[in-house]
Order: sequence, then C-alpha cells, then structure tokens
Amino acid sequence: MDNHAYPPFCFNITVTDAHLDHLQHVNNMVYVQWLQDAACNHWMQKVPETLHREVLWVVRRHEIDYLAGAFLGDELAITTWPGKHTGVTWQRHYTIVRLRNKQTIIKATSIWALVHRANFRPRRIDEAILQVLR
Repeated sequence: MDNHAYPPFCFNITVTDAHLDHLQHVNNMVYVQWLQDAACNHWMQKVPETLHREVLWVVRRHEIDYLAGAFLGDELAITTWPGKHTGVTWQRHYTIVRLRNKQTIIKATSIWALVHRANFRPRRIDEAILQVLR
C-alpha cells in the first residue's frame, strides 16, 4: 500500500444488526458502502464549494482483502488516504481495524475517476484538485 503521502482521514463506526448478513457478521456489501462513505466524507470535508459544484468522483474499481470478520457491537476504525494518481484517476487506500484488539479486518484499494459534474466526462487532475487533499 501507499506510504500515506497525503494525510489520512479516519472515522469510527459500531456494527449494528443492520450491518449483519445471515452468517451474523458484517455483509460484504456493507464494507463496500463504508469504503465509499470514507472516500466521499474525506473529499467533502476538504473540497471548496466552488470545486464541489464542478466535479465529482466515480468508482472504477474496488479491490478488497477480507482478513477477518466483524460482528455485532464491534467498534471499527475506518481509515482512508489517497495514493498515486494519473491524468484522471486517483488510487485510494483503506483499512478497517477492530479497535478492541487492533486487528486489521479489511485492506482495500479503489480507483476513482474525476469527472465534470455537468456532463460526466473525464476531467484532468490539476493543481486545484491536488491541493484539496494535501
């Protein structure tokens, strides 16, 4: 994974009944939602309103390593940070850690593409975008 060239963003969540599947652990789709929430919340915390009205990010790929399960009542720390970027895509890394025993239960990477909000066409990652996450 990337070496945190950009500052990480972290929030905690407690596993509820709504997060569980028939095996009584967090459903895989819930993890995907949490990754998306982490990325979106990180961006929204930092982006100026003018830039927010111009661009948005769309997912091109998720790669998730499920290392352990999370269960009802577990408190989890979800951390994300941007990695390498190309002309229009940016890699984002994630970890989900169970706080009780500091066990990493998820390691993931996503590729996000930057697009113009008005027409969903790709938009180049320029200095204004780079400054948002520094």
